[in-house]
Amino acid sequence: MEQNFSIREARPSEFESIGNLLVKVYSQLKGFPSPEEQPEYYERLQYIGKFTELPQTKLFVAITLDGIIGGAVVYFGNMLHYGSGGTATKETNASGFRLLAVDPTYRGQGLGKLLTESCIHMAKSEKQHQLIIHSTKAMQTAWNMYEKMGFVRSHDLDFQQGELPVYGFRLVLS
Repeated sequence: MEQNFSIREARPSEFESIGNLLVKVYSQLKGFPSPEEQPEYYERLQYIGKFTELPQTKLFVAITLDGIIGGAVVYFGNMLHYGSGGTATKETNASGFRLLAVDPTYRGQGLGKLLTESCIHMAKSEKQHQLIIHSTKAMQTAWNMYEKMGFVRSHDLDFQQGELPVYGFRLVLS
């Protein structure tokens, strides 16, 4: 079903629905750890709104005029709060985003790209030099989108999340 979505910062009244969406999306990824295997990770997804309490951190939502949530992403204007393993939190003049998810009902409508473009725009407006992201093999479709948008694999940002290899990407902005 084709919908018209816009991107904006999420409202606190939407946090629970966004958390439910993220848990649904990530728990259905083939090859991704289950809620039983990584309960702390899924708790962070469920309570996604808590990220907005961190300085320079925003939760963007793809939403229709009538309030249908199609996807979301967390933007970090300060890498100290990015919260990943590896070296990403030590990057300077950088922003990042994590936990991008699109409701399966609305895949193929460009929501992932719109959410990513919102993060790129925010990073540029903050005069950052680079935008950093992480992905896993379970998110191979997203990899293709990121690479088409100019992100480049950055092995120096890779890390292990338990048994799960996590791969870094960066987009040079200046």
